[in-house]
Amino acid sequence: VMSKNKGSESVKVVVRCRPLNRKEESNGPAGGIVQMDLRLGQVILRNPRASASEPQKTFTFDAVYDASSKQRDLYDESVRPLIDSALAGFNGTIFAYGQTGTGKTYTMQGVWLDPEKRGVIPNAFDHIFTHISRSQSDKQYLVRASYLEIYREEVRDLLDPNHGTARALELRESPDTGVYVRDLTSCVCKSIKEIEEVMNVGNQARAVGATDMNEHSSRSHALFLITVECSQPGPDGRKHIRVGRLNLVDLAGSERQAKTGVQGDRLKEAAKINLSLSALGNVISALADGRSGHVPYRDSKLTRLLQDSLGGNAKTVMVATLGPAPQHYEETLTTLRYANRAKNIQNQPRVNEDPKDALLREFQREIARLRAQLNHRKWRSKQKKEQVEGEGWERDGDEETEGEDEVEVEVEKEAQEYVKLEEQRLEREKEAIREDQFLLAEEKQRLLGEKERMMGDLRKEQEATEQLTAKYKAMESKLLVGGKNIIDHTNEQQKMLEMKRQEIAEQSRSEREMQQQMLVQDEETLELRETFTSLQQEVEAKTKKLKKLYAKLQCIKAEIQDVNDEHVRSRQELEQTQNELTRELKFKYLIIENFIPPEEKNKIMNRLTFDPEEDQWKFQPLVPAESHCVFFLCCRPRTSCFWSWT
Repeated sequence: VMSKNKGSESVKVVVRCRPLNRKEESNGPAGGIVQMDLRLGQVILRNPRASASEPQKTFTFDAVYDASSKQRDLYDESVRPLIDSALAGFNGTIFAYGQTGTGKTYTMQGVWLDPEKRGVIPNAFDHIFTHISRSQSDKQYLVRASYLEIYREEVRDLLDPNHGTARALELRESPDTGVYVRDLTSCVCKSIKEIEEVMNVGNQARAVGATDMNEHSSRSHALFLITVECSQPGPDGRKHIRVGRLNLVDLAGSERQAKTGVQGDRLKEAAKINLSLSALGNVISALADGRSGHVPYRDSKLTRLLQDSLGGNAKTVMVATLGPAPQHYEETLTTLRYANRAKNIQNQPRVNEDPKDALLREFQREIARLRAQLNHRKWRSKQKKEQVEGEGWERDGDEETEGEDEVEVEVEKEAQEYVKLEEQRLEREKEAIREDQFLLAEEKQRLLGEKERMMGDLRKEQEATEQLTAKYKAMESKLLVGGKNIIDHTNEQQKMLEMKRQEIAEQSRSEREMQQQMLVQDEETLELRETFTSLQQEVEAKTKKLKKLYAKLQCIKAEIQDVNDEHVRSRQELEQTQNELTRELKFKYLIIENFIPPEEKNKIMNRLTFDPEEDQWKFQPLVPAESHCVFFLCCRPRTSCFWSWT
């Protein structure tokens, strides 16, 4: 286990601001309330209702991207290092956080058909498979993809054909892999096209809806999970496996009913979304504080799934998205505060080397077993061919360890030759039996029947060999070998271009970090460097410093007031949600008290059990599965009028 100081790494936080939309521009000439200093990585927020003398709020992050930023710039500077880490065997997570309608889905997915507007997820697909195609030929890869959503606090498999009617999936926890989703569909992908198809299938099943703030608002949190397993020979000559897991998370946005105008089911969806985002905010606050002994991961399904990504074994990038309109000042300020806290979260990422659950190892064992069976059949076909031809066929045993790519071709060829020779021999024997004048008719029939059975056995053996070869090819085709099987090698110019792009992005990051460090150091050393030639000059300098400190004091006071106001608003929203839930609970209690007899209520209560893994109550089965049919044969179903069994 790595120590917190030696192996820890902060969550990387970047901020992106979308441009004003037409509706916001038509509301007035007030302009945007967000300014960005790309060089220093700072966001400056103006309060539209404050006086001109009130100082603006400034937040510093790892990187900031204004309304004119390009998708590719964000990916190359902030996301590419994370994908490289996942390919090296680390766990990685990137998630977009912010108010509804601020561009989270655009940042994560973008416009797939436009190369300039492709988001993080399609660029990550291209990055992964391009890396595999350029890797050394002694490496083998297995890429798997899963897609799920959290809709109204239920985990649903977006790749399940019966997605709409399927039961909610359960969360489980393992000491080796952490929190995982039980029975989640996992698809093996061998190309960019295949993994994009998986994404498209899931997107069609995802819950979306229209609100006053967003025509295509996400009504659920979506997680696209990619597992990359890599097998590579080590210095000891054995194959070592690394498993990198990449979580690409598109969160639903926080909403206020007064602004989104949602009602009915949309209102219930918004309540669940806000509760899970509130739980996420509490987790971020507890981790950033560092003094809290309890981190409330179990307060929602979302925080449980992100448990490793926040304070655990993962490298994490958080993209906070902002809206620049004056009417969204409170939501923008809340997002910036959460993002600012998330910078202080420390993760402990480590490489997942030779894990017990590596599926690639199972694939390799199965392929080795099938290859052994094929070699055995190859040897048997040689022996039988020698018997058919009646001549010795000597061959050095070392030749059986030929190239893996030629094994199945050679086996098929020899099997076909053997079957052909056997068929010819059996046909000759059948003809000889028919022409033999000394055999009785019954004897001829018996011998011909035996030959027919031998022909049938021969065909069955040929079919078994073909099936085994097909299975071997199918298993081996699922593995990706470095340098082939995906896309052709890109030319050297393209490689150089990508390397230069990475160098520029790294240089931009280094310059921004240096500028931030210099700014802090200048403030600390300014007083030490000051010298005064007269008393008046010293008074002016001290007065200027006093004004600066007073301005900071005013900022802190305003910050305290804003935090208090935000706390009051959050409390009011939670109280409103609590009142709605209490009203619904009272209504259900009313139904139970008036329509369900006490003995039936007691039976239901006795069937309830608490599941600590899911952190919720569940029903035990009414009757054992084997006695289910007998139960219904002996009993009549109840009606709403008669409660006694008849």
